[in-house]
Amino acid sequence: MKPNTRQAMADLIARIRHVFPFDQFGEDSCSAENCSGCSMKLLEHLDTLVEDWEWRLQQDEQPTFGDLEKLARASRKIHAVLLKNGVIEAS
Repeated sequence: MKPNTRQAMADLIARIRHVFPFDQFGEDSCSAENCSGCSMKLLEHLDTLVEDWEWRLQQDEQPTFGDLEKLARASRKIHAVLLKNGVIEAS
């Protein structure tokens, strides 16, 4: 039986939406003095990736393991920068 990568992608997207503060972060939240990457731009980029996959799943596209790894890797890297910038706390 083939693994269900559609469900795995949906689960990954749900986890990303839960962990990252997409709606609570704005320009006023930026800390220019302690910044190792623009948190706002990184969140916008990740949001775009997630929205793209949400749309693709609605179009019945079947993601590959590579697609899952690519989104997971991007979210891990962005998470690390947001932790370093103090935007989110370690859980």
